Order: sequence, then C-alpha cells, then structure tokens
Amino acid sequence: MKTLGTALLFATLAGWIACAPYEPSAVAANRAGTRMGGWSTELDSTSRVASATGFAGPEGVRYDPDQDVYFVSNFNGAPAGDGNGFISRVSAAGEILAREFMVGTPVAPLHGPRGMFIVADTLWAADADGLHGFHRRSGAHLAFVDLRRFAPGFLNDIARGPDGALYVTDTGKPRLYRVQGSEATLVMEDSLLGPPNGITWHAASGGFLLAPWRGSQTFRAWRPGERGLRVVATSPGGNFDGIEVVGSRVLVASQTDSSLHVLENGAGRRLIRLSGRPADIGVDTRRGRVAIPFVALNRVEIWSLPRD
Repeated sequence: MKTLGTALLFATLAGWIACAPYEPSAVAANRAGTRMGGWSTELDSTSRVASATGFAGPEGVRYDPDQDVYFVSNFNGAPAGDGNGFISRVSAAGEILAREFMVGTPVAPLHGPRGMFIVADTLWAADADGLHGFHRRSGAHLAFVDLRRFAPGFLNDIARGPDGALYVTDTGKPRLYRVQGSEATLVMEDSLLGPPNGITWHAASGGFLLAPWRGSQTFRAWRPGERGLRVVATSPGGNFDGIEVVGSRVLVASQTDSSLHVLENGAGRRLIRLSGRPADIGVDTRRGRVAIPFVALNRVEIWSLPRD
C-alpha cells in the first residue's frame, strides 16, 4: 500500500491564516452567524447558531445551495424493515419547513434513509435495500436502485465520482458500490476500509476520502480504478461518521468522543465538543456553517465555522 504525501492530500493556504478583525466578545456572541475563534481553536457554544428539534432519529443532512435549504434524513424507528422513514425539508436557520417532505412508495418503501447526495434535480438517499431518488423541489419519489442482490450489511453514505457515477459505502461489510443509472456493481471489498461510513470526493488528492467506523483512526483514500487504498490522515476519536470537505480542510464527525474533528496536513484535532454522538453532517456553503444531526437526541444543531 502506498502512502501519499500530506502536501498533495491536504493542500494548505499560502501563509498563515489571517486573523478576523477584533470584535468585543459580548457583541460577537450576540451576532447570529458570527464565527468565533480560528481553525486551531476549539469552538465553544457561542458558535452554535441553532438547535432544531422535532425530528425522528435524524441521521444525515445535505445542504442544497440552490434552494438554500437542508434535507434531513430520519430513521423514524428501526433503520430497516419498517417502511416509515422520511426526509425533512429545513430552512437554513433550522426551521422545519416540511417534516415528511420525501417518503417511500408501496413498491419502494423508505425504511431508514441515511447519507444523501444531490445530482441535478435529484436527491439520492441511501436506505436499507438500495438508493432512492427524489425530486429535490417537489419531493416526489423518482427512482429506486435495488442493491439487495449484494446482501448489503448497512448501506450508509453516498458521493459522486469524477465519472459521474454514485459511490455508496457499506458499513456492515467493508465495501464500496458503484451506481450508474439503474446499474449497481461492487467495486471494492477490503478490510482496510474500516469499514467505511462517510464518503466524500476530495479534489485536492484526486480520490474519495473514507471515514472509518469501529476502532480505526486511520483515514484512507481510494480512486476509481485503483486496486489499493492510500493512507491520508490519522485523528483522535473514532467511530467516524459524516465527512465533508471545507476549503483546504476536512470535517469529520466522531462518535467515540462526541466531537467534530478537522483534518489538516494529515492529522486531526477536535474542533467542536458536542452534547451527543454526531452522525452524517452537512455544510452550508453560503454561510460557512455545519449542520450536525444527533440520531438519539432527535435534534440537529447548526454551528458557524471559523473564517480563514
């Protein structure tokens, strides 16, 4: 297995991060959306913008910059077999606009939606048996890609590759699947996957970054067509879930220590200490915020991220 240099994998900005203009803390703490501190400083509660409730086992968040809304996937009970999962439509401020905006059909029930990804006007969501496609504006169910023939363990997160295909992690088995149109194939099965939970495309390194579940603290990358995996970073924490690229950095949710970590230059550190175990995060690219779902707490928190 080949180790890739950290300079290639996590490109840093030239020079040191510029400090934000000084602002008295009492004023800054009361300005909604103000990002306190820097990336090297652990954030405190003054960076929390909202705490939204009213969900039913929220597992994943995906931000839609075009509509300026979040989509939140809800287990609503068991994540498999009960057919009552749903996806909520939520404002950028954390207000639930439509609690059961997307649901399954009698032919393709939605059991417990998890990770999501938007391609054109379709929101794709991973579920127990495969991928569901919904119209991101109307909420209508458009498609279902059945992966049951692979006997998946726990389909979890989705990301799009440079080839236009969707790639899906299986946390119940150390696998990656490729979905192109209505066709699905198994493209990787390797114990070094962690097994994989979150997945995101990292253009700087030219590969998918994979968040390892269970005890591993090693993050690996894989590019379609490659036979092996590359080590890209290590981080404290563990049982990593959602993973997202933010500029030259990577954010990852750690359930072991109930924290959000930032990966930079091949190493991770805690950025936010949380009150529960975070799942699949979503990033508001307009405002520089991260939405963090907590399955067990039926809550989604929105935090402002530091300024560069």
